[in-house]
Amino acid sequence: MSQPLIEIRDLKKYFDTSQGPLHAVDNINLSINKGQTLGVVGESGCGKSTLGRAILRLVEPTSGEILYKGENIVDYDVNKMRNTRRDLQMIFQDPYSSLNPRMTVGETIAEPLKVNGFKGSREELSQKIEETMETVGLSNRLINSYPHELDGGRRQRIGLARAIILEPEFIVCDEPVSALDVSIQAQILNLLMDLQDQKDFSYLFITHDLSVVKHISDEIVVMYIGQCIERANAKQLFANPLHPYSIALLHAILAPNLRNRGKPKKVLRGEVTSPINPIPGCRFAPRCAHASERCLNRDIELKEVEPGHWVACTLFE
Repeated sequence: MSQPLIEIRDLKKYFDTSQGPLHAVDNINLSINKGQTLGVVGESGCGKSTLGRAILRLVEPTSGEILYKGENIVDYDVNKMRNTRRDLQMIFQDPYSSLNPRMTVGETIAEPLKVNGFKGSREELSQKIEETMETVGLSNRLINSYPHELDGGRRQRIGLARAIILEPEFIVCDEPVSALDVSIQAQILNLLMDLQDQKDFSYLFITHDLSVVKHISDEIVVMYIGQCIERANAKQLFANPLHPYSIALLHAILAPNLRNRGKPKKVLRGEVTSPINPIPGCRFAPRCAHASERCLNRDIELKEVEPGHWVACTLFE
């Protein structure tokens, strides 16, 4: 079996607060193969974005290992990490705030090349910019435009062009379509998938939209308050969700068929566990209809309950 492109081992990221450490990412283990997409889903505040930023060391992990092609990049010094970032890029959630309003489209797309010491001539730089714009579906007539002159879809294409111009191997997509209209979302998703087919990119795709993650992902991780509670390939997860939280998430999807709208939904009740210095035990227990004494005072480990399907729940112990 080939080595994963990205492998995360016991990754933790805690933030200090006046009340104690906030467990944003807690003991996450995952792997992503070359040319594949791993979707990460969960409600707002569960640690999805922090996970993506920690993998790229945009925020420094508290502990754990981040293996890129078998090497732990947590141990890299500043210079080595700077060189490695050419292969590890990110697309941000808000296509407007992630762009410098004083830089034109061409300047924004060229910036990664200049930062990484592009050695070509001015003509070669212009050609590279134009080729990248064409790849992401941006007209060359926009090269001297500013972000405020463009709509959200074009701005996100700029962010995508900026991420791919260095021809990376791994891209963290942090809710790249959540701020866009539905029709534009479909265009950006199809573009990401086409680029993956053409250039063999690997994605970590972060979203709270389960319809989107089903469309683009090979494998899906469900997060809840900093922890991975279920992991399976996309078809398995949607056909047979096992964790009570995953089941509730799928029930929250609006049915496109009006005849199915009257079917009863699983509504979560109870208090959300605080991520600040949480006590051992299942963090979903206060909202779970199946919670028992077995769920308390001990951490629940992920267990493979069927081939390729992992879940952290006492119902499957």
